[in-house]
Amino acid sequence: MFSRKLKIAYGDYLDEAVYGANDGIITTFAVISSATGATLGGEAIIILGLANLVADGFSMGASSFLSIRTEEDVQRLRSFWKSKNSDALSRSLTTFGAFVVAGSIPLIPFVSVAAIGNEFMISAVAAGIAFFVVGGSRTIITKRGFFISGLEMLIVGGIAALLAYSIGYIIHSGLA
Repeated sequence: MFSRKLKIAYGDYLDEAVYGANDGIITTFAVISSATGATLGGEAIIILGLANLVADGFSMGASSFLSIRTEEDVQRLRSFWKSKNSDALSRSLTTFGAFVVAGSIPLIPFVSVAAIGNEFMISAVAAGIAFFVVGGSRTIITKRGFFISGLEMLIVGGIAALLAYSIGYIIHSGLA
């Protein structure tokens, strides 16, 4: 009985965790990719990456909170109110926390002194692994295959990073 309740509670927040983690990895690695494409230095990458983690993570959490509250208000007005997943604050904090934790993964090589010279490659591998694991974890809810779900998120994140790198590279080349 207890494990069933725990599983349901975990599943209730998994969508927020996956949403926040996926966006955290994508946006942080996109910032890193565009800054690398523009040949900005490590200090700029750290500043931009940390600013992204805090500002975009807060934005995601706040948007989740407002979205859930809006949905709750609409349901109340329609008199269909059912109290499933009505904890907007907990769900938005889940989004924010997952964003910051997962989004930190591609930034770690830039704040570590051990990766001098290979930071972008290490970051790319770390982001790729994180995309795959977060994507695969969706199978807890979707019951789809882990490999396909992980590959899906890896491809989406890879395309976002390629676009961001290209923009940084093109703008830097045009200004040089």
